[in-house]
Amino acid sequence: MTLAALLHQPEVLEAACKEYQPGSELQLVEKLRRRYDGALVSAAVTQAALRHRAVAKFGADAALMFFTPDGYEQATRTVVGTHRATRIAAALPGSSVVDLGCGIGGDLISAARAGLRVTGVERDPDTAAAARANLAALGLPGDVLIGDAESTDLTPYDVVFADPARRADGRRVFDHNAYSPPWSFVTGLLERTACVKVAPGIPHNAVPGGVEAEWISDAGEVKEAALWSGALYSGTARRATLLPSGATVTDAPLADSGPVGQYIYEPDGAVVRAGLVTAVAAAVDGWLLDPRIAYVTADKLVETPLASAYEVIEELPYKEKSLRAWVRSADIGTLEIKKRGIDLDPATLRKKLSPKGSVSATLIITRIGRDAVAYSCRRP
Repeated sequence: MTLAALLHQPEVLEAACKEYQPGSELQLVEKLRRRYDGALVSAAVTQAALRHRAVAKFGADAALMFFTPDGYEQATRTVVGTHRATRIAAALPGSSVVDLGCGIGGDLISAARAGLRVTGVERDPDTAAAARANLAALGLPGDVLIGDAESTDLTPYDVVFADPARRADGRRVFDHNAYSPPWSFVTGLLERTACVKVAPGIPHNAVPGGVEAEWISDAGEVKEAALWSGALYSGTARRATLLPSGATVTDAPLADSGPVGQYIYEPDGAVVRAGLVTAVAAAVDGWLLDPRIAYVTADKLVETPLASAYEVIEELPYKEKSLRAWVRSADIGTLEIKKRGIDLDPATLRKKLSPKGSVSATLIITRIGRDAVAYSCRRP
């Protein structure tokens, strides 16, 4: 059942959304089939379920939007899309932007709201229809064309935005050379004014010269990297941006390493991915625990959006028996385990340590030189 049918009979989707509850899809389908066509009801309930899930990415907009299952999974959340669109609008106000592989239009929405003139290109007709319907539902100008990214004429546009597919046979692709369109097409786009969304695992040496790589996190979770070129290039090679605060860092000053201080700082994932961990050391007047490990330590507590702080209570032997004894003697019931440079599964170790007490604690396990060390910590 196509989106057009739902748009033609909006009362079916309205009824499905009004009564939708997670886990009750089958009952809702049976109820609505007493009044409406079965295929239309199935499509409406699917939309209602996707709208419910999409609140996490799109907030209140989700209640008005249309999705495909794949389109929802691959869509950029609003806070990230808004950050990118704001950056483009600041550099090139009112510019025309073409979004190659626009999906259900999440980035088109953010760009249109930033005052940019947007055109989406999407090869799947149903997904293109969803993008077109989303712009209309939110009262935003823009056009969506059905077409292939590699055959689109880019000359009419000031800025090219692209989000290459990173899935094959339903599985996520981590190698940038396996993107679709291919990496050679991406690097060609970056010879002009462009922004390309890529996976956060992109190797630093894969980024062309004269292109900025920006790693972006939201609420501490790394979401993506964006490559900026042409008139959008800032002159810096690497950047970490932390949302929703908007804190950003581009410099990695030299930092010493030394013994653990009173606090251990865990840098935000975007800072780590960007290779800017020493910026945290500078921010907290600290040093690295080990020059190869992304933990910073310091003798004072400094609030910084670049990292989370943990107060060190004691150093512990990295032995299961010793750690189990510590858990019992400290009456630990809620145990957070952090690790870097050590091959271990925190969930498996937590199960072995069997915390059953009433106290919360954090266990940081890392490597200093060749030795594995463990620190009993608490959040300040």
